Amino acid sequence: MANYTAADIKALRERTGAGMMDVKKALDEANGDADKAMELIRIKGLKGATKREGRSTAEGLVAAAVENGVGVMVEINCETDFVAKAAPFIDFSNKVLATAISSGVSDVEALLAVDVDGKPMSEVVIETGALLGEKVAIRRLARVEGATVDAYLHKTSKDLPAQVGVLFAVDGDNQEVAHDVAVHIAAMSPTVLSRDEIAAETVESERRIAAETAQAEGKPEAAMTKIVEGRLTGFFKEMVLVDQAFAKDSKKSVGAVLEEAGVKAVAFARFRVGA
Repeated sequence: MANYTAADIKALRERTGAGMMDVKKALDEANGDADKAMELIRIKGLKGATKREGRSTAEGLVAAAVENGVGVMVEINCETDFVAKAAPFIDFSNKVLATAISSGVSDVEALLAVDVDGKPMSEVVIETGALLGEKVAIRRLARVEGATVDAYLHKTSKDLPAQVGVLFAVDGDNQEVAHDVAVHIAAMSPTVLSRDEIAAETVESERRIAAETAQAEGKPEAAMTKIVEGRLTGFFKEMVLVDQAFAKDSKKSVGAVLEEAGVKAVAFARFRVGA
């Protein structure tokens, strides 16, 4: 019998994020040598990289940081929540974020081409997947700049890394309100910053749907314009950040809160793992 214990299995699972049977097989083959077993797991993973290409990656985490008025956020995906909370996956995600910050790239394609310790990030992704025994992917990258930028990360489960991330920038010096609005964005999921970011065709389509719905409901013709515009306003309040009711004080809009604070919204980005 190989010379290892249940504690050794647990420790190697935490190091690699691999399944229990894969860890036991590797320890058996390595006669209990944890470092050799880890190498075997990695080699096996590289051989299986092609088979993993078509797999779904619905789990993972969001990581973000702000440096010198620039916020950077990445979404890194894997296949299972077990791997999402494994130390190697978290370490990899931190490396991806650090590389995105230092390189200054603004999209995933460019990030995958960045050199990391003598190899492109795309190879690091494959090697990490080999180590973990799952498909790993860098899904999204966002950069947000402003006089004040807040990065907010939210855990939807206490046992997992952050699943929701937000970057929010304003044009003045007010970290408190920037943070409050970032938390609001995480909770309320706006789609755009302001109304002018919504295509005119979309607005007209919503207006037509509102009119047809009101007619089908038998609303009086005299009140039709007011009803339609009211429903269109409701659409804007759902989609547009500055029009939304502020989560901390629903009597005020986000735009009003920012105006009272003496700043204007510049940009935001919101990621939710798998969404």
